[in-house]
Amino acid sequence: MAATRAREPVSLRTAAWPAPPVWHTDERGATVMTMQIEALPMPLRVDEDGVVRVDDTRVTLDTVVYAYLGGASPEEIVDRYPSLSLAAVYGVIGYYLHHRAQVDGYLREREQRTAAVRRENEARFDPRGVRERLLSRRTAGDS
Repeated sequence: MAATRAREPVSLRTAAWPAPPVWHTDERGATVMTMQIEALPMPLRVDEDGVVRVDDTRVTLDTVVYAYLGGASPEEIVDRYPSLSLAAVYGVIGYYLHHRAQVDGYLREREQRTAAVRRENEARFDPRGVRERLLSRRTAGDS
């Protein structure tokens, strides 16, 4: 088996977020507020296995999107996965809403890969009778 070389995480996209407002006086002497827009990195990265993860956590894009689609609020998602920040969860949900077709395609591909790995593992290691074999080992060890 060849050694795998870790790849640097890849930022998927940057998003524009407003900076704090700036107050100044206009040419008429009126105090007005302006807001400067700045680009912040999206809280997504692609790990060495090609899995999209949130920030520097092990939580996947799949996890956040499926929780959101299942009706969980961003606050509930953070409660379930405390390694995530609320800002990161909102960023992921925003990314999903703006790139739904792309993310849905990625999720379908991940499901297909998971199913293929499961089939491969089941072909190599027959899961039928596993429980019985384990229980018989436990019983044999107890005697």
